Amino acid sequence: MQIVRQLDPLRDALAELRKPGLKIGLVPTMGALHAGHMRLVEVAREHCDAVVASIFVNPTQFGEGEDLDAYPRQEAADAALLEAAGVELLWAPTADQMYPSGYATSVSVSGISDGLCGAARPGHFDGVATVVAKLFNQTRPDAAFFGEKDYQQLAVIRRMARDLDFTHDIVGVPTVRDPDGLALSSRNAYLTEQQRADAVALPETMREAAGAIAAGGDVATIFAEGRARILAAGFHKIDYLELRDADTLLALDKFSQPARLFAAAHIGRTRLIDNIPVS
Repeated sequence: MQIVRQLDPLRDALAELRKPGLKIGLVPTMGALHAGHMRLVEVAREHCDAVVASIFVNPTQFGEGEDLDAYPRQEAADAALLEAAGVELLWAPTADQMYPSGYATSVSVSGISDGLCGAARPGHFDGVATVVAKLFNQTRPDAAFFGEKDYQQLAVIRRMARDLDFTHDIVGVPTVRDPDGLALSSRNAYLTEQQRADAVALPETMREAAGAIAAGGDVATIFAEGRARILAAGFHKIDYLELRDADTLLALDKFSQPARLFAAAHIGRTRLIDNIPVS
């Protein structure tokens, strides 16, 4: 596997991959890879002839006081995982390659980025849309692969790609979970042993709430009970527990298809997010 950190070598390496007419898949990441990321690589290999992965901890999607400095960085271990999975090229740019001196451009996707994590983390999705647009321009893939755990992010990227005429496929991959149901996340590494045990209350509560909503229960009552259960389990703050249209992400006060349940809550110093379909 080739590791590239500068734009000109990246373009040269991609040109060589394309010479035989290979279909190229892109898996963008911030590193600290886990089984969820590796599932993205696996799906990319199923869809494409060659896979390019990127690792870049993007500073523009972190707000003031968030975990940019603490975010786990383990490039050597990540590179070994990617190489073993058959990735042909790792794009691991330096910060000055992504945001050179004088950089002044930002991509903002209005509407679908409002609410949920967009409300809890102002400016976050501007940073996401900007870096992903740059990655798309830099690699020009035939398809790009993103996890559904970050469902709002996936929706923002799809809207951005449509609006800016990126013509490649945007493929969403279902969330990978631990056996007890907790969604895999690089930030799970922040959890203490007790917090990890307590954190399972989030997906458990969401599953119960989704079932009750699908059965015709009152959404407001179900969410009040769900919030109380999450807080009683050891979470100290809930950013949101909401029912949304799965396509538009508009808020729903009663069940209608297609719908998803979204949640974000804090336990210790860790913010966990999750979403599940309601059917």
